[in-house]
Amino acid sequence: MAEKSKSWTKALFVGLWTALNFCRKLFFNVVFLVIVIGIIAIAGREESVPQVTPGSALMLSLKGALVVQKTAVDPFSEFLEEALEEEPDNPEVLVRDVVKVLENAKEDNRIKAVVLNLQGLQGGGLDKLRTIAEAIDDFKTSEKPVIAVGDYYSQSQYYLAAHADKIYLNPIGGVSIEGYANYGMYLKRALEKLKVNMHIFRVGTFKSAVEPYIREDMSDAAKEMNKRWLDQYWLQYKQDVAAARGVDITNFDESLDVMLENFEKAGGNSAQYAIQKGWVDAVKTREEVRQELIALVGKDDNPAGFKLTNYRAYNKVINPPMPAITPLGDKVAIVVAKGTILDGDQQAGNIGGNSTAALLRQARLDDSVKAVVLQVDSPGGSAAASEIIRQEILNLREAGKPVIASMTTYAASGGYWISASADKIFASPSTITGSIGVFAALATFENTADYLGVDTDGVATTDIAGFSTLRGIDPMYSQLIQRSIESKYQEFLTLVASERNMDINSVDNIAQGRVWIGTDALDIGLVDELGTLDDAVAAAAEMAGTENYNTVYVTRKLSSKELFWKEFFGQALVYAIKLNVIDNNSMLTNLMREAKVQADLLSSMNDPQNMYTLCLSCRVVDNR
Repeated sequence: MAEKSKSWTKALFVGLWTALNFCRKLFFNVVFLVIVIGIIAIAGREESVPQVTPGSALMLSLKGALVVQKTAVDPFSEFLEEALEEEPDNPEVLVRDVVKVLENAKEDNRIKAVVLNLQGLQGGGLDKLRTIAEAIDDFKTSEKPVIAVGDYYSQSQYYLAAHADKIYLNPIGGVSIEGYANYGMYLKRALEKLKVNMHIFRVGTFKSAVEPYIREDMSDAAKEMNKRWLDQYWLQYKQDVAAARGVDITNFDESLDVMLENFEKAGGNSAQYAIQKGWVDAVKTREEVRQELIALVGKDDNPAGFKLTNYRAYNKVINPPMPAITPLGDKVAIVVAKGTILDGDQQAGNIGGNSTAALLRQARLDDSVKAVVLQVDSPGGSAAASEIIRQEILNLREAGKPVIASMTTYAASGGYWISASADKIFASPSTITGSIGVFAALATFENTADYLGVDTDGVATTDIAGFSTLRGIDPMYSQLIQRSIESKYQEFLTLVASERNMDINSVDNIAQGRVWIGTDALDIGLVDELGTLDDAVAAAAEMAGTENYNTVYVTRKLSSKELFWKEFFGQALVYAIKLNVIDNNSMLTNLMREAKVQADLLSSMNDPQNMYTLCLSCRVVDNR
């Protein structure tokens, strides 16, 4: 009996090993097949060039948040999104791409009109909306019509739609213009119930970032600060939209009782309410809009039924996916600093102390670069990383290359720190800046541990060795941290006072962590001028004494390995799909997705001794 059991066990393991070995060989054979197809495709491909339909309407479908720099995506994910026609989880629209598309369409005889389809637009700051709106207004000087169509318009979507010649709204839809608010979640009572001790270290009456941990509501100081800049932000929105639509600025500030009264007059219909307010020109069904566009540009054999060129295709025509040829002659370089400021090297979409400094250094060492514009869109982050970046700005100035800071939606705290040493600072009227203050927050769980019956004990060679969040913080150590925060705040004040030619006490009066909108920042001396990125580039060129120059973006140079994979995933696998080797639901596609998950997991492991207690197979697969 024992022999039979032993034999059965052996047969089971042999069978399992055979099955696993078969799966392993199948997987790698499939991957090998894709690589072979990829190599053949790369070697002999004929480029598929996006087409512009003559006499068409440019369908400006903007899906995602407006950004000045797209978040980095690895080539494999980018391939899957492109080849399998999947939308990214967090789509982004590069503002300068939209502007360039509109500039080209203005002069392109093949484009007869622009249709604004803004249903997927997720906003991105008044400055970015304003930049695109100005490009729409410039396009309209060609006397080509701009028509906005939509089932519904959010506040950000309507800002752009307001610049169209005609705004059409579906009978089922409406326009949502609500204003701006700033509400947060306050965790003090929850932390108390969990017996978590929050240790807060800060300088600045208005440094409200830590309030959610120590208060049950917004402080009066924070309310005062936020109300001021929100009111001005809202005023700018109303002024811009009212001017674009030719309506009174009071058209957006109804109280609830007046709104209800007017809504009743419109029969409780949101679309008719929008007509009544003058926000849209007509209520039309999708078919009625389609027939009007057919009359404008003619019929075509496509799902829309009229001649159109979509934004994505047109963008590829004017921005082909080929390595850009660096122009000769003098240059004004733009370095984008977008996102949270973090230590070390960071991918596009965040600011890295090392990586962003490296871009500035790259511009400094390029003899053809005569000036640099630092385009800042950041709420701040690491103080150390901010200082590393600022030091490179000083190096540029010492090398005789002027540096201009161009602030977009945000340039606060660390965002202001990296801007402060520029030769000149431009801001948008709606830029959120300042917030000159420093803080630190640390949670300890000694009371939670005591409640759960968890004790810690041991020995150490010094008073600060063996720190643990389960044992709290010595009051003397808290004083040490607070003193370092105060010192860093003093350093911030001194930096701003020195670079802005201000008295340190005057800086302290406008600092204290207080946030300022661009117009106020100009009045109190935190910025030099209100203007756009183009204004900053022109100022940089003038300061450098160059009249004939090209504007270039400084980006991290891809390694030969990265270039290969970008090319491979961008072209080879697309051919595999065209040859019906894979499709969106094929086994190969699922295997490739699985391989990517495993590769990402392995690449994220960085234990110094390469020791892990991890179950790679303990993962629930969601087949949605």
